[in-house]
Amino acid sequence: MDADTLMGTELRALRRRRPEVTGTVLAGTDGLLISSDLPTTDATHLAALAAASFGLGNRVADTVRRGGFRESVLRTEAGCVLTYPAGRNALLTLVTDRATDLDTLHDEARAVAARTGSVVDTQHPTAPSFLPPDPHAPLPRRAAG
Repeated sequence: MDADTLMGTELRALRRRRPEVTGTVLAGTDGLLISSDLPTTDATHLAALAAASFGLGNRVADTVRRGGFRESVLRTEAGCVLTYPAGRNALLTLVTDRATDLDTLHDEARAVAARTGSVVDTQHPTAPSFLPPDPHAPLPRRAAG
């Protein structure tokens, strides 16, 4: 089963259980779109932003030494944007339209991310895994001038 087919099946089931989920994006950790049910322009931008959020989240997690990245949660006035690792090479991002029981949604979304990520990892085994930056590397500094 390919990622698009699995994504469609998984998302239909998730939306039956969780109608507050209004959009989804499956993207590579490189920010490239794999699958989505959002308008193309929005999906492409959200895929890139999810990858940036993932990179930043990994850096913060490494810096504070509190374990690996599990999810990114952005609460807006009208809902949430949630991003989860999906295997080694992908990210699952959900858009919700209202406040929701995030604990239950996290559990369901992590399960969907694991299943879809497994397919992506199998179909693209040579894709480079995201390597988090060295938390002890010096941060770049702006030159005075």
